[in-house]
Amino acid sequence: MKRYSFNLFLLILLFFSNVHAVSLPDFSVIAEEQGNTVVNITVLNDEQVNQNIRLSREEEQLQEFFKRFGIPGFPGMTPPGSEQQKKPISGTGSGFIIEDDGYIVTNAHVISQGGSVIVKLKDKREFKAEVVGLDRRTDVALLKIKAKNLPKVTLGNSNNIKVGQWVAAIGSPFGLENTMTVGIISAINRALPQENFVPFIQTDVAINPGNSGGPLFDTNGHVIGINSQIYSKTGGSMGLSFAIPIDVAIDVADQLKTNGKVIRGWLGIVIQEITKELSESFGMKNTNGALVAGVEKKSPASKGGLLPGDVILKFNNNIINKSSDLPRYVGITKPNTTVPVEILRKGKIISLQIKVGTMPSNQKVASSKNERKQNKFNRVGIALQKLTPEQKKRIGRRNGLLVSDVKGSAASAGILKGDIILVVNNTPVKSIQSFNKDLRKIPEGKVIAILLYRNGDTLFVPVKVTK
Repeated sequence: MKRYSFNLFLLILLFFSNVHAVSLPDFSVIAEEQGNTVVNITVLNDEQVNQNIRLSREEEQLQEFFKRFGIPGFPGMTPPGSEQQKKPISGTGSGFIIEDDGYIVTNAHVISQGGSVIVKLKDKREFKAEVVGLDRRTDVALLKIKAKNLPKVTLGNSNNIKVGQWVAAIGSPFGLENTMTVGIISAINRALPQENFVPFIQTDVAINPGNSGGPLFDTNGHVIGINSQIYSKTGGSMGLSFAIPIDVAIDVADQLKTNGKVIRGWLGIVIQEITKELSESFGMKNTNGALVAGVEKKSPASKGGLLPGDVILKFNNNIINKSSDLPRYVGITKPNTTVPVEILRKGKIISLQIKVGTMPSNQKVASSKNERKQNKFNRVGIALQKLTPEQKKRIGRRNGLLVSDVKGSAASAGILKGDIILVVNNTPVKSIQSFNKDLRKIPEGKVIAILLYRNGDTLFVPVKVTK
């Protein structure tokens, strides 16, 4: 009996010894070997602004973060007796080297405001980078610096990742270069509002301002994503961060390198999520699929037989679980490819063959270096583009200018990217040149009335000329 008890004791001791022997992954090797592949990115705008407060580097970066995520100004950052000074507007982020001859991937939002892009390596060397191209749909940008024999990352496969696996991020949070943080994958294929082309990787890795554009590594030291966004009520990490899968990012980077833009498939439909109430009205057993709310005339969808009220269940043999799945599958489909589409129409399953078109230029958000140079803001903070014939036909008007970007007083007044300006102070707009010329004649402080076209409606917006 004593011998039995002793043996049992040894077994229990061995069991708990093995339990305690299980340790957390060690990322020290990855930090040492991959740290040289991660870069710090600083964007210096050409314009100068008056700063009423003197901020430290970290405070400037925090201020830029609050601005990006629409968080009101933060208290306690204005020291008494501060002096006015002129400083260049700056933004910061991270990136990583994908080719040893100087190609670097980062987030589009890191460099999208324009200006000089400065890349700093871990060995303290700095280079002025060329923006090869950027794609706002996926928030991916490709940079090029004049250097050779650079250390580069090893690309992983984001299709093989699993919830619960350990990952690590390297970046420059608040300007603290080559900082590593670790965590696990919390979810995959996460859809975010207004981000229909990216199946995000959700993690609990601590991501802060300055981490944007940096790599997300697996335990093998392979890059599986680009750290892009966080959800936060405080401005800092709250365990909700989102990364762009590396497979998506590299596909975009390859297209930017080759074409300077991204070419996507297009159907020409308006879709919406299926609610429980809608599913019941359609006689559906679940809420899977994408409901077609509208079909553009002469679009690929129209030619292929899609109708408003159809529910798309499968696209090119891919199951559509939610409406946000569809744009991603359509976008990655090569234009002029005919694919099978399974729909539910009046309670019956129908199979269609639809030839995918090319996304029109007005819907593309990829822009090359030359396009960015033309994206100049006027006195009220509006960057404008000419309307395409398709856009003019769609809105039923011959005149108008597309808002390609917005900041300053125009943004404060509520003008949005994608709005179409029709009239300014009762004068129809005819060209970008004439609009900006007339705007230069208006005295500072005067309010102008801008008539906009937005989502099928028109509205007046008062905008104050501030400079």
